[in-house]
Amino acid sequence: MLTAAELRILRAHERGHADHGWLQANHSFSFADYHDPDRMGFGHLRVLNQDRVQAGGGFATHGHQDMEIVTWVQAGELIHEDSMGNRGSLRAGELQVMSAGRGVRHSELNGSQEEAVELLQMWILPAHLGTEPRWEQRLSPVEERGGRFAQLVGPAREATGGVLAIDQDARLFATWLEEGRSATFEIAPGRRTYLQVARGGVRLASEELSAGDGVAIDPSEEARRLELSGLDPATPADVVVWDLA
Repeated sequence: MLTAAELRILRAHERGHADHGWLQANHSFSFADYHDPDRMGFGHLRVLNQDRVQAGGGFATHGHQDMEIVTWVQAGELIHEDSMGNRGSLRAGELQVMSAGRGVRHSELNGSQEEAVELLQMWILPAHLGTEPRWEQRLSPVEERGGRFAQLVGPAREATGGVLAIDQDARLFATWLEEGRSATFEIAPGRRTYLQVARGGVRLASEELSAGDGVAIDPSEEARRLELSGLDPATPADVVVWDLA
């Protein structure tokens, strides 16, 4: 069983923050103008941003290279368009993977003129450089992850049954927990884990975690277990967990 002493908690208010008017961005790791030499990523996880894009706002066309970019929408609608010829709409519960490879340009715009869009964007360092760019997306309905950790992203060899592929030994799991409902995640020996509460609140070990809180768990020679339970009676908890080498 995981103990509270093994948790390195980053509270929501301790993250980097950028107010661009149309964008409220929170950075768990160094990003753009926010720089903390002690928070340059965790394993292959290089970026974890929690963004709120106001109605009519969005990220104009810009470029990426050699990065696995995972976007998960919690509320609203995000419109994606890229130089590969893809155009898609992501709504709450929908997940997108864009492997930038040797280079890709894209835009991400709020699809509404009335409501904000809320999302997590997570960047994973790839195993190989200069690969062919890729893009795919899927819906993860509440029924899939309610009371359990569902795998949403993983290495290409595991990209079956709805798992989206990235070029790295890294896996993304998600769970949805109403108040009093629990889920368990097994951490294998030698693996590191990063947990992010996107919405709601949970209890982990003896700690209470709220929306925006993150937890880094360093590798151990022993297998360990994460046990989460939902706390917020008004807002079920949306939680993601990265399993990392």
